[in-house]
Amino acid sequence: MAIPVETFFLKQGAQGTLQAQIQQMIAEGILSGRFHVGEKLPSSRRLATHLGVSRITVTLAYTELLANDYLTSRGRSGYFVSDNAPIPPSYAPMERDQETVDWSRAIARKFSGGDTLQKPADWRDYRYPFIYGQADPTLFDHANWRLCAVRALGQKDFASLTADYVDQDDPLLIEFIARHTLPRRGISARPEEILITLGAQNALWLAARVLLNRRRKAAIEDPCYYALRELLIQSRCNLVSLRVDLDGLPPDAIPDDTDVIFTTPSHQSPTTATMPVPRRHALLERAREIDAMIVEDDYEFELAFLGAPSPALKSLDRDGRVVYVGSFSKSLFPGLRLGYMVGSEPFIREARALRSLVLRHPPGHIQRTAAYFLSLGHYDAQIRRMSSVLLQRRQEIERAIAQHGLTIAGRGVYGGSSLWMQAPAGVDSEALAMALRGESVHIEPGTAFFSGADRPRNYYRLGYSSIPTSRIAPGIERIAGAIARHAG
Repeated sequence: MAIPVETFFLKQGAQGTLQAQIQQMIAEGILSGRFHVGEKLPSSRRLATHLGVSRITVTLAYTELLANDYLTSRGRSGYFVSDNAPIPPSYAPMERDQETVDWSRAIARKFSGGDTLQKPADWRDYRYPFIYGQADPTLFDHANWRLCAVRALGQKDFASLTADYVDQDDPLLIEFIARHTLPRRGISARPEEILITLGAQNALWLAARVLLNRRRKAAIEDPCYYALRELLIQSRCNLVSLRVDLDGLPPDAIPDDTDVIFTTPSHQSPTTATMPVPRRHALLERAREIDAMIVEDDYEFELAFLGAPSPALKSLDRDGRVVYVGSFSKSLFPGLRLGYMVGSEPFIREARALRSLVLRHPPGHIQRTAAYFLSLGHYDAQIRRMSSVLLQRRQEIERAIAQHGLTIAGRGVYGGSSLWMQAPAGVDSEALAMALRGESVHIEPGTAFFSGADRPRNYYRLGYSSIPTSRIAPGIERIAGAIARHAG
């Protein structure tokens, strides 16, 4: 392996001749472990040009290091780090001077410190992982995904692998979404009305940036997806949180001066409430009255194993005021980070331009791999397999919850992969979750989903997408025991 010539530079104010400085630079690289035995150094001509010194100066430095057995010469191949060069005890980064930057002044805006859920890095080692939104390796079709990835690496798809789409997307993936995915939700869209995103989170950020500013007001559900609330706070718009009921967001609670409404009507996050069709029409009518836009997050619609889901809000939209957000990250695997948004062409045009300023486009190879996986039928087969298993787990977790007297605060009418739970009023779900870690049980506290200072602390979420059916009942038994101890 060759050592990049950019690795070398002369320090300003260094003592000694140029030859000595070059010798010291190379020797320090070897002694610190940055340069390894057998690695090739740049040619004397190239290093001299890079450093702005004469070639004879570099040659003399190399010759001295050769004599000291730091380097070895291999005929016309050049100079290499010698097998007999001193071996450093361990690699240690170069020492830096004390930082003098006042970061409290240098950072113009802070993005850390907001609400978030901490997933333990070793959650897969938990015996009872009631974790939400993670992939189960026993359900994922890894073999066919790998075949699709290999196919996308072929010469035929060289352009999709290497090309810069600028602000466009993979036409095969767009075609599948337009002709296969969206019609399932009753949505009709042209390619110009579809944009691929890095998951639903990226889509929500794009929508917020295009539709909101400091003078506009956004309405969100309470409780809601905590990351949505954080990104809207960062947008510095006026924000109002509206408490949901058993049917989701109440349209009559939306203030008259609202500009954008964010909602999850098919599977409210996190309560899993499903908005009835009459209320969906009422929500559209309310938006029309106050001339507001609606951003619909339709996550998990594929996991409707208890019955056909209600039509998407976008399918009922006749004014073009609904921006629809979908994602493959929940149904395939979260690390995929692949989603899409659908809206009227003027909106998508602006969202596409904004995306190109930030990340150009999602990687072409990932888009083409997903397009193959979807179009060859592997995706539908996986959804059927997941739905069958999730139905079994749903039945088992509801049976165990009833047996131990726990309270379900919300369950998806058509399916999903989680239950919204309520503990007795005196139980702090964050303390409960921490205590359960000692029993190898993972639950998700619900406090972060609520807005305001006086947040309920006794809600929690149980995901069942990654826990084997046989471990659900023993896990629920441990949760019930922990709640009883905390309530006492």
